[in-house]
This record gives sequence, structure tokens and C-alpha cells, in this order.
Amino acid sequence: MDIESMRTFLILSDTGSFTKTSQMMFVAQSTVSNRINELERELKVKLFERTNRKVELTYQGEKFRSYVQKVLDLTDNELPYVSSEKGRTIRIGCSNTIYACHVEKEVRNYMDKNPDDSILITIDMSKELLEQIQDDRLDIVYSIIPLHKAKFSCEEYKTDEMVLVTDINNRKYKEISREELMAEKYVMCDFALREVGEFIRNIFPKHHRFPIEIDDCAKVIPLLKGRDYYSFLPLEMARPLIKDKTLRKVKLKDLDSPVIKSYVIKKKTFQL
Repeated sequence: MDIESMRTFLILSDTGSFTKTSQMMFVAQSTVSNRINELERELKVKLFERTNRKVELTYQGEKFRSYVQKVLDLTDNELPYVSSEKGRTIRIGCSNTIYACHVEKEVRNYMDKNPDDSILITIDMSKELLEQIQDDRLDIVYSIIPLHKAKFSCEEYKTDEMVLVTDINNRKYKEISREELMAEKYVMCDFALREVGEFIRNIFPKHHRFPIEIDDCAKVIPLLKGRDYYSFLPLEMARPLIKDKTLRKVKLKDLDSPVIKSYVIKKKTFQL
């Protein structure tokens, strides 16, 4: 079972077309067919249901796809590390909020001190990152969800205060109450629906319809500029924008500022 056959299988499962797969891989359509047939002979299962219009994965094909994805991820991540003549490769997984607030600076500092090393960075949701480190596809994860398992160390990384911000030219409130905030346009970032996301949602009525919802707090900032919108952001992210007078902080009358906790997770055998 060779890597090219597995890549072919994965692309075909995405496209559902032998023609499109052959075009994407710059090979003859017969080559695609031969690779899939060889995989099916080796595995002794049918991987695809073929019709005149499309190609769909069988139940066994779906199970094999999960295996192939892991093999190809490991191949793409590990081969550069194995073939490297000097230094080492560190695979970091990070949620977008933690990366923007803290980890980006640490990566720059690390590379300045360790120029022979290389870093592979994956930005994803915390749940997916925890799955990847348990599958040995990542070395270190910065997550807003802790992982408590025997083989892994999990330490609190940062505690970030959240601040309510709006565009610098929106001067409606210097200090705002919960009732007043409920009447304003709020850009909702759910922070993976953990405590902070739940806290913010509970400010508003059940089933409240937000004008915008987004899962990346770094992308909230352009939505606030030039609009009378409000949102909570981590102070570390908001601070430079408040300083350069792009955004301004709005004080809270009858609400406590939420905090977001993050964790650094790695195998106990991994040494940085």
C-alpha cells in the first residue's frame, strides 16, 4: 500500500469523480482506476460505489478514509523531521485566540534563539487539537480546554481578562448596563462555547439573534471598525487597538468582566 495510492483514494473521496481526480493529480484516468483497484484487492473490500454520475464511499471506504488521513498527516509532518540534517521540527497546535494574544510572540522569540529548528503551526478549534495530540500529530497544544490523561501534562497557561470594546467614534456609552447592552448590536464570538461563551450568551435573552456570529475573535476587530457594534475581546488583543485609538473600552455597570483560561498540553516525554 503506497502513499500515492492513498493520496489518490483521498482525492477521489473528496471529488467523487475519476476525471477530476486524474486532472488534479496530472495522471491518466486509468492510473487512478488502477490505484483504487489495487487498494481494494489488497484490503479485500469495496471502497467505492460507482455509478454513471458519481463515485461514493462505501461504509468500509469511510473507515479507511479516516486511517488514510492519519497516515498522510503523519507522513507530511514527520518526513521533513526525519530527513532534516540539523535542528528539529516542533509541531504546535493552537487556538486562534491564544495564538494571536500570546503564542505568536513566543514562536518569534524561540526561532530567534533556535534558528536551526523549524516549527509547524496548526490553528484549529481546541477539541480538534486535543484529538491531534492524542494521535501523535502534534507535540504541544495551546487550548482553552484542558486534557487530563496519564500520558500528558496539562498546565494552566494564561488567564486573560475580557473587555467590552467598540469603535473609537462610537461615544454612546462610557459605561453600559446589561439591559443597555442587550439593546445594542453585539458581535458574538462563542470562544468554543465554554465558560466565556456561555457567560456572554447568558447576558442576552434566550435565542437572541445576534447581527453577526463568528468563531475567530481576531476577525471580530474589522467588524467593529466604523460601526456602532460591541464585542468582548481578550485584553491582550484589544490593548494595542485601544492605545492607537482604533477601539475604545466600555466600562460595565452591573456585569463582571469575564476571564478566559488557557492551557498548555504536551506529552510527558516531550522536552522543549
